[in-house]
Amino acid sequence: MKLVMATAPKVVASAQITKTPGVCGGQAVIDGTRIRVKNIAVLLEAGQTPQQILGQYPSLNLAQVHYAIGYYYEHQDEIEAEITADERDVDTMDEQWREHAARHGGNPPSQPAPEERAIAKPATAPAKQ
Repeated sequence: MKLVMATAPKVVASAQITKTPGVCGGQAVIDGTRIRVKNIAVLLEAGQTPQQILGQYPSLNLAQVHYAIGYYYEHQDEIEAEITADERDVDTMDEQWREHAARHGGNPPSQPAPEERAIAKPATAPAKQ
């Protein structure tokens, strides 16, 4: 018996823009990539031109960037909501980091506080007589 991997159906959201459950959270991506429309929108809103965006994503062509921009303008509420959710997630992680730093003297998790770094000395065995 031959096993076949099931794949989620791809939803064509627009020309060259797809949404696939389980791929990038089901968000709109440029077809055949994992580059989300919101990534292009953030760069566009930061003032980058489509040609400059190509510098950030050299695997794309200019038409793909324009498809993403077109999708963004046609679905601006959807994409802005995704961007806002990402910003909220960053704020939450930032707050969690500040709480962690306050509890651990400002040391990042990869650098435990000095008292946590102390290596316990092995118990000495009783001397043999």
